[in-house]
Amino acid sequence: MNKAQIIQSIAKGLGLSKAATKRNINAFLAEVQKGVRKDKVVSLVGFGTFKVRSRTARMGRNPKTGASVRIKASKTVTFKPGKPFKGSI
Repeated sequence: MNKAQIIQSIAKGLGLSKAATKRNINAFLAEVQKGVRKDKVVSLVGFGTFKVRSRTARMGRNPKTGASVRIKASKTVTFKPGKPFKGSI
């Protein structure tokens, strides 16, 4: 399911226009992004938790040439599903 399909499904289920639903979903996603950037954790009880994780610098290997390559340290966002969400799958 992609974003457009989610918008269509929510709009139909709530009886809202697609434009209004799209604005609401975009606002929600923007707030999640701001929350992760600011607080490093966004927890939605029953759904899951978005968290910033740090990856340390490490050595990797180029699969084509076999040469060692230095991989820089980076930050990434992870998602851990909540118990009700995980149980529904």
